[in-house]
Amino acid sequence: MKDMKFNHYRFSISWPRIFPNGIKADHINEKGIKYYDDLINMLLDNNITPIVTLYHWDLPQVLQEKYGGWQNVSMVNYFNDFANLCFERFGDRVKYWITFNNPWSSAVEGYETGEHAPGLKLRGTGAYKAAHHIIKAHAKVWHTYDTQWRSKQKGLVGISLLADWGEPVDITNQRDIEAAERYVQFYMGWFATPIFNGDYPQVMKDYIGRKSAQQGLGTSRLPVFSSQEKSYIKGTCDFLGIGHFTTRYITQKNYPSGRGNSYFTDRDLVELVDPRWPDPGSEWLYSVPWGFRRLLNFVKTQYGNPMIYVTENGVSEKVQRCTDLCDDWRMQYFKDYINEMLKALKDGVNVKGYTAWSLLDKFEWDEGFSERFGLFYVDFLNKNKPRYPKASVQYYKRIISSNGFPNQREVESWKRKATETCSSSNQLLAA
Repeated sequence: MKDMKFNHYRFSISWPRIFPNGIKADHINEKGIKYYDDLINMLLDNNITPIVTLYHWDLPQVLQEKYGGWQNVSMVNYFNDFANLCFERFGDRVKYWITFNNPWSSAVEGYETGEHAPGLKLRGTGAYKAAHHIIKAHAKVWHTYDTQWRSKQKGLVGISLLADWGEPVDITNQRDIEAAERYVQFYMGWFATPIFNGDYPQVMKDYIGRKSAQQGLGTSRLPVFSSQEKSYIKGTCDFLGIGHFTTRYITQKNYPSGRGNSYFTDRDLVELVDPRWPDPGSEWLYSVPWGFRRLLNFVKTQYGNPMIYVTENGVSEKVQRCTDLCDDWRMQYFKDYINEMLKALKDGVNVKGYTAWSLLDKFEWDEGFSERFGLFYVDFLNKNKPRYPKASVQYYKRIISSNGFPNQREVESWKRKATETCSSSNQLLAA
């Protein structure tokens, strides 16, 4: 990181590593505290600003088994206790806090589809209930920092939301236009709108409420915030983190209520991709850079142009054992997406920082080790897990040192030099 001239590094603090039993009163693991102390101090010693995420999906198992995890409102206070200890122990040095990373996945893939932990399939209710409690937990942590720590530590607290862009299939068709808007509202707006404005997007309340009534339910499957909760939640964001990878074309499709409860059918839409979009082999990630600028401008318009930190942006290769370190597609992806971010800056979008996903190849959730996002290749078959720089390391390093792109000729020169460098790394890996 020092060699690449990073000025910041985002990492998460593991809740069960600090509270093995999930609860402060039971046990604090001082060895875990020391690990993060050492990491934070090492970053600062090298002029790298730590950006800390408090929850990146690692709920203490005991809280899932005993209380049902994010289906239970008691998680709000337990998470606040964990966050408060982090502020106490690390807040003198950490000035950027992210409460939750991509809560959409925690809610939908954890409690609706079962693809992620805890693997529950509570169709049509589980995701909404989990998200409701996550939003409350975020707000409580923000208020805890605001009332107890902000005046002493002078830090900022935000949340990081994953958001693909939705583009109408037919830009002249009002139903497609509304479906694309609905896609973004059910994705990012689900969390951002309560945090910035105090309540869920109206389109979510309308669609889920109507379908719940058609299914004979007395109340909507989407939980309701009280007036007091709306006031408490509104404005609990010093900055907005955005994770963005791709775009989808969206068209209207009516799903009859008789087909059952589901977050996905509640939206009444279909996601499509253009087969001409570049695809490095991932099942879901297509390179569509123009969607990034549109998403950033959407945030500017919808939420009063908040401070934005791009917390995740990158591209993978999905090969069982990819040993080619000359990742020209990744260099092109960074060039195209960062250029769209720079255009958004010229549009007046308040982007303050950018973080690539990711520094190293790693375990990519349900994709395991089969999908590689790293700038550095990790040999997982070697017990020592050695790292090898891909071509994109040199390319990204030059983007950092130039703080953008000086001119087309020089950028092409970067790519040539990066490709030359990766050839020697390939030889090392082959050996």
